[in-house]
Amino acid sequence: MYFTSLPDHSQPGFDEPLHFSRFRKSNVIFNTHAQAGGCDDHVGCLSIKTTLSGEEWYGIGRRNLVVRPGQFLILNDNQDYSCRVNQARLFSIFFKREFAARVFYDCLASEEASLDNPFITDTGTPEFFQTLHDIDDALQSRLSMLVSVLEKNGYDADEINEHLLYLLRQLIHVNKMEAHQVLRVSAVKQSTKTEVYKRLCSAKDVLHSYFMNKLDLDTISAAACLSMPQLIRQFKLVFHCTPHQYLMRLRLQHAADRLTSDKDLVSDITLQSGFENTSAFCRAFKTAYGVSPEAFRKQNGMK
Repeated sequence: MYFTSLPDHSQPGFDEPLHFSRFRKSNVIFNTHAQAGGCDDHVGCLSIKTTLSGEEWYGIGRRNLVVRPGQFLILNDNQDYSCRVNQARLFSIFFKREFAARVFYDCLASEEASLDNPFITDTGTPEFFQTLHDIDDALQSRLSMLVSVLEKNGYDADEINEHLLYLLRQLIHVNKMEAHQVLRVSAVKQSTKTEVYKRLCSAKDVLHSYFMNKLDLDTISAAACLSMPQLIRQFKLVFHCTPHQYLMRLRLQHAADRLTSDKDLVSDITLQSGFENTSAFCRAFKTAYGVSPEAFRKQNGMK
């Protein structure tokens, strides 16, 4: 099932039970230009969320995070969430439970087991950490191919399902990478490692979502429900840098993207990237990139 516009849940007569029932019957894809909209209370199936332009905010439990271009979010089956969007190009895929289970079984079982049980459908799906991820080249290629097929050929269920199969296989790779990161957490019990990792992901999502705001370690540790020393120590073990170093990288990357994509004043980009003054921004930028912001802009073809 394919949608090129978002449903208006506030419209009189909108049939929410009918709308949500569709997600249990087939794979569903949204490829939409959204002016404004959202949903305050949704329980979805396994899904992947990204934006091709603009941003979309999600509420998961007590957490709020934003998905921007170049990032994606995985939401697990039966996860309650809310979402809000304003002026964005959205791309979301909802996987039918049985379809996802069959693909994951094929990914994780041996060829012998698949031969013995070729039509198994009740194996369930892996539990994903619901956190922001960068879209790597392999996933970008899969998503771009899927978007291209939809826009050129329209929605043919069999053709699209073949693409979705390989996309789900990419998510298994993400799941395995996350499991490897969990092992970096300093703790004896596996359950403790997993819980600490979840909280570190919450801290990371705060940095990604609010990097342009004033953030201090106390704010980040409170959001992650970790003490400040534990946050710093475990964050560095898992992500190979401290929260402050991670924040600076995000701000500088955002500034570099802005310098090469528009003609805003450096002073404006300074504030929009979370730096308090232009002098501090220029020093940090030159340390990271070896040239001043203006020189970097000229090197990349902006005048």
